[in-house]
Amino acid sequence: MLDNAFVMVGIILLINIVYVSFFTIRMILTLKGQRYLAAFISVFEVIIYVVGLGLVLDNLNEIQNLIAYAVGYGIGVLVGMKIEEKLALGYTTVNVITTNLEGGLPNELRNKGYGVTNWLAEGREGQRLMMEILTSRKSEMNLYNTVKDLDPKAFIISHEPKAFHGGFWVKGIRR
Repeated sequence: MLDNAFVMVGIILLINIVYVSFFTIRMILTLKGQRYLAAFISVFEVIIYVVGLGLVLDNLNEIQNLIAYAVGYGIGVLVGMKIEEKLALGYTTVNVITTNLEGGLPNELRNKGYGVTNWLAEGREGQRLMMEILTSRKSEMNLYNTVKDLDPKAFIISHEPKAFHGGFWVKGIRR
């Protein structure tokens, strides 16, 4: 079966897609502090890596195998990113700045279950309402859409927090 060049290329391509997808997920889990799950995944990652690399090195005279390995690596990066996007692990902090001082936007967001801290800020063209909202990454796009529905002119920016202590979300975050 491995004598057929097309089968060999397909196997190498598939092995590397799986390997790099595992690699990407393991790295993200490591960055998110999920060390035991990352270590568990790394066992399978290394097995897949050694098998794939072994196939390429055993048949190094076949350039198509090397090309399949490289292409599989690139596709694996994309697949791994897509998987991570679907998992949407962690939380994000969303800052919203609006000129709508009287619209009740913070309370509308609170009524939808978001933790909102708000204050008045001074912008180039006058007072602004500044809101800081912590949400799960799975709910991030829903929050963006909610804010845009309530205030289409709102300025929205987000970043990923590294640590939490105290506040509205702590009980739900610590498991």
